[in-house]
Amino acid sequence: MSAFVRGMKKGIPIGVGYLSVSFTFGIMAIAYGFDWWQAVIISMTTLTSAGQLAGIGIMVIPGQYIEMLISQLTINLRYSFMSVSLSQKTSSEFRGIKRWLLGFFMTDEIFAVASDEEEVTSVFFVGLSIMPFLGWTFGTLLGSLLGNILPSAIMNALCLAIYGMFVAIVAPRARSSKAILTVVLFAAALHSLFYYLPFLKTVSSGIAISISAIVSAVFGAVAFPIREQEDGV
Repeated sequence: MSAFVRGMKKGIPIGVGYLSVSFTFGIMAIAYGFDWWQAVIISMTTLTSAGQLAGIGIMVIPGQYIEMLISQLTINLRYSFMSVSLSQKTSSEFRGIKRWLLGFFMTDEIFAVASDEEEVTSVFFVGLSIMPFLGWTFGTLLGSLLGNILPSAIMNALCLAIYGMFVAIVAPRARSSKAILTVVLFAAALHSLFYYLPFLKTVSSGIAISISAIVSAVFGAVAFPIREQEDGV
């Protein structure tokens, strides 16, 4: 079996999962006032669920460029760390322009699957990325088109699916790690302050997400430091 075909087969489950989640994003984009083609272009050129969700909320209010920059940098910075980590397992031919181009497709799920490989070739990574990209784009198209005809009750229910994806990613790790659970609860409590406290309600959602993420990450690093093992241990 060629590396490309093997990559495509491993990308099918990711693509199916992205289909349902991006369907919800398409519905939410329509609810915010975007046209269907605008939602599809956003998914084709961005490919980041949390970043897109935060982005469309900021885009509906003109002029908030600094907030957009801060929120997207905070949310998507993790992909840079994933790329650096995965680069330790890439083959000798996976260099230069290939990394620049294929790095666009880096997501949490693609990183997780690619990390299981002993060596990641560019051909395998292309195959792995195709189905998730198609699933994310096609799901957005379906959601944005059906968002105009589905009843409001169904649309509101489906809009919860994207948040369910985030919970599904965090919950298993939080159950097995006290440190992660503590940080998650701390982040939830901190972000709740921006919703309930009168003097914090004026802070926009993008800035609130960024502050909560950064402060929670610092809290986790200080409260639960990971100590490096000494050489030979």
